[in-house]
Amino acid sequence: MSVEAERTSLAEPYSRSSRPWLTSLAVAGLACATVATAAQGTGQFHWWAVFILIPAALIAASGGPLLARGGGRAFAGYMLACVGTMVFAVGALLMFGVMGRGWPLMVVLPCLAVAGTYGWRAAHPLARGLHRAVALLALTGALLGLTLQLIRVELIDLETGWWGAFLMLAGAIVLGNAGELTRHRMPYRLQAITLLVGPSVIAFLLGLRFLRGW
Repeated sequence: MSVEAERTSLAEPYSRSSRPWLTSLAVAGLACATVATAAQGTGQFHWWAVFILIPAALIAASGGPLLARGGGRAFAGYMLACVGTMVFAVGALLMFGVMGRGWPLMVVLPCLAVAGTYGWRAAHPLARGLHRAVALLALTGALLGLTLQLIRVELIDLETGWWGAFLMLAGAIVLGNAGELTRHRMPYRLQAITLLVGPSVIAFLLGLRFLRGW
């Protein structure tokens, strides 16, 4: 009985550690198969894009187990997953032959990768505030890229100067984070707030100028 219990205890960690790998590889294989099948169905299958698609899927899949382990390896796993996903998107666009229409996705995906770190909190209030501002600015960039994509596929038609609204939003985000820093007692608080308020006001006014066409 003791020998069987020992074998079970030794085999159980290995089975648990292999599950994230198997799951990640299964998702990667399914994604490649789905893109290839869809491209063949539309008659726009460019087979050579497989040499981009498959390595990118494997890179993204290698980040899954590191994310599942957590701790210090989670950041490396997140980076691998994001890089692999972005390269995979490039391969998918090339396989469908729509890079000319889908290039705004190359703006959306990197911005979403940065915005996805919003939940990570630094210990120092200043670092936490700056990171929060960067993550929200990245989200604004993703919305900008999405708008460009909708324009590119002719789903919406906006007048000249529409990008000023996103510049105003970016200024408001930075200004809001500068105001949040006033709640913390820390060295160089006033200097940090001043450095944030200045560019935010300039960005907001420039965005208003572009939006109104002044």
